Amino acid sequence: MRRADRARERRNRTIAIVVSAAVVAGLVGFGSYLFITDQNEKKEEAARVAAEQKRQDKARKDAAGKSVEGEKSWDAKKLGRTHVTKPVDYPMTPPVGGDHDQVWMNCNGDVYEKAVPDRHAVHSLEHGAVWVTYNAQAKPADLKALRAKVSATPYSLMSPVNEQKGALMLSAWGKQLTVDSAKDPRVDLFFAKYVQGKQTPEPGAACTGGMAQ
Repeated sequence: MRRADRARERRNRTIAIVVSAAVVAGLVGFGSYLFITDQNEKKEEAARVAAEQKRQDKARKDAAGKSVEGEKSWDAKKLGRTHVTKPVDYPMTPPVGGDHDQVWMNCNGDVYEKAVPDRHAVHSLEHGAVWVTYNAQAKPADLKALRAKVSATPYSLMSPVNEQKGALMLSAWGKQLTVDSAKDPRVDLFFAKYVQGKQTPEPGAACTGGMAQ
């Protein structure tokens, strides 16, 4: 009986060791898989961002000597830039500049489903962002396309502005364009010229760390 007990104990210990080793090996293997997958995803994301940046740089270079037909312009130097803490009565809808809140709307490709305060969005324009806005007449397909474009473009944001006259409008500091479709070639041209464009009062200023819904 004692020999049988000892044999059973040895067998149990062996089984426990084998099972433990298998569990540890499985955890190590799974951890390695997660690490490799994470690294691959980071590399893919870095490559995507680099490719998009290269594309935007080329588009900006190509757009340098072109004008955006039908855009409205205001003297950027005459638009107020004072920080305020109360609502501002802007002369255009949506606004393209003027006094604004000291906190900007996050504009690192941010898409907002609800209206954002004008005075925060104007601060984003001061930093070189393009603001895409729409009203209830905008078509779902156009909104889908513009959301995708904004999401892939640093220094841009998108939100509804029900009071605006055009279904789809693009605004930058001192610049504004109304279009009927996201497929209008002027959309890409507007982005290329005015995302961190020459009209930007504070180029390179942050588009993160501000206000978000």
